[in-house]
Amino acid sequence: MSDVVGYRVAMQEERSAALRDRVQQLLAPLDGSERVLDSGCGAGAFACAIAPLVRSVVGVDLSEDLVAAGREIVPANCELTVGDSTALPFEYGSFDIVGCMRVLHHAHRPELIVSELARVTRPGGRIILVDQIGSVDPVVSAETDRFEQARDPSHTRLLPDQDIRGFLDTNDLDVLTNEVVREERNLERYLDLVGLEGDERRRVGGMAPGAVYEVEVGWYVARKRGALVP
Repeated sequence: MSDVVGYRVAMQEERSAALRDRVQQLLAPLDGSERVLDSGCGAGAFACAIAPLVRSVVGVDLSEDLVAAGREIVPANCELTVGDSTALPFEYGSFDIVGCMRVLHHAHRPELIVSELARVTRPGGRIILVDQIGSVDPVVSAETDRFEQARDPSHTRLLPDQDIRGFLDTNDLDVLTNEVVREERNLERYLDLVGLEGDERRRVGGMAPGAVYEVEVGWYVARKRGALVP
């Protein structure tokens, strides 16, 4: 396991209890029979959070290293596999609940991710979608995206709230709950997550939008239109 992957897993485990409580609150009620997908799972943060509350969880991510690391820590009712969130290897309506956390801003075609989330969710099933939100001010949005791309080249762009809501509505997903949470990120730890060092670390750190890097993260819970299939 690389140092960067190890650091991400350690941070994930540090935050696991808080994430589990939040997921349980947002998705209640759960009866323990649900089959769940964690799309873009990384090392399985959402999978680990929801696993004690449901029957089974499948996680999919493009990173073989993160999937391998996640397999070492996920509960027994979780299965992590390498796969593409824009072309999920599952049939229509395979899952009762589908989660996708902090993935859209890495995608060149985020609308394909949302359409796949909708496709594999059962009618009446739920989707929990979480991502950092882009500013409606194009200057602020461009400045933030430049910093994020310099920090992590896999970053594409942050989507404003109206874009995310538009993707959900287009795919017959009705928003049940939406919360916007302000996160204050420790810049040093944030740079550690991608392993930046030396001159490059100083260069990228100097691009951060403000001495305190505060972001907005949107949490969306949506229901797929149609009657729940037994």
